Amino acid sequence: MKQITVTSPLLPPLDEFNEYLKEIWSSKWITNNGNFHNELEQKLCDYLGVKYISLFTNGTLPLITAMQALRITGEVITTPYSFVATTHSLWWNGIKPVFVDINEKTLNINPDLIERAITPQTTAIMPVHVYGNPCDVERIGAIANKYGLKVIYDAAHAFGVTLNGQSILNYGDVSTLSFHATKTYNTVEGGALICHDERTKRRIDYLKNFGFAGETEVIAPGINGKMDEIRSAYGLLNLKYVDNAIAKRQMITNIYRERLQNIKGITFLNDFAGVKHNYSYFPIFVDEQQYGMSRDELYEKMKTNNIYGRRYFYPLISNFSTYSGLNSASKDNLPVSNRVAEQVICLPVHHEITKEDLDRIINLFVEYGNAFWNF
Repeated sequence: MKQITVTSPLLPPLDEFNEYLKEIWSSKWITNNGNFHNELEQKLCDYLGVKYISLFTNGTLPLITAMQALRITGEVITTPYSFVATTHSLWWNGIKPVFVDINEKTLNINPDLIERAITPQTTAIMPVHVYGNPCDVERIGAIANKYGLKVIYDAAHAFGVTLNGQSILNYGDVSTLSFHATKTYNTVEGGALICHDERTKRRIDYLKNFGFAGETEVIAPGINGKMDEIRSAYGLLNLKYVDNAIAKRQMITNIYRERLQNIKGITFLNDFAGVKHNYSYFPIFVDEQQYGMSRDELYEKMKTNNIYGRRYFYPLISNFSTYSGLNSASKDNLPVSNRVAEQVICLPVHHEITKEDLDRIINLFVEYGNAFWNF
């Protein structure tokens, strides 16, 4: 039985990639701001509708570097409903994360709860555009302006997403992207940090290259976060095909919504008004009382049938031992986040899924749901 997984990487045609490799080998320039690297930065700016972008070797280093670039200290308000890299970037900078619960309709940080979490030590807010769905950027921006806070958006899922025609990456002080192989657009491993002015871009580029501002001058304790020429070339090629991949994901998402909508105990998110989505993920939420089977039981049934979903995000960041001792990590403080984390399964949604794959996935949900209701 064919194995179906949550994602399949977007792979450029091998013959085109080989031509790029020949050019790299011929130039004998394989890293440190080569031609492909610089070309990819510019083309991503054009595609995404942003002014400045700095490429990184993975999606975690832009988060870590953002804190250094903006000189963030003290406490940062963030969400527990994300991948651990979000909060790890704070910990690595000696910053205390302060968790705020999520909105049950968007699954993003709840702006209604942010102000009560602000203390004299708070210097920034780090929201996450979960599954690529935009946060309430206007309200978050207003709160940040009121209290003099920076806003760092973790936009790992939000490649190409727009809100009312504006790139979601143009909100906040900076935004970060992940180009990991599981993402809609990938460079195998990679990431980026988006900013809005040349001075910040320059500082970011210094920080990702050990802090070098010239051959003999180091202006800050930077790191090695540079993207090499091979992955840059891979990214340039994938940029040609990403729109087709997104269109296929949208088609799959629409099929899921149409065929799962009448199964009791299974709910999902719909598109948001004014948003151009990239359909990175398709999460469903299992209500055990209505469906007749817990999320984890259904998850195991899927695996038995060679369908590999992902409980994304479970466990919550706040429930990992690394962070569970924080006062803000209390389950009483995060009721919506904890409930959603116990119900979620992300279904396979990528450009290589076939109609037969979808039929098998959906029929499994119908079978187990109907088995309960016909008991």
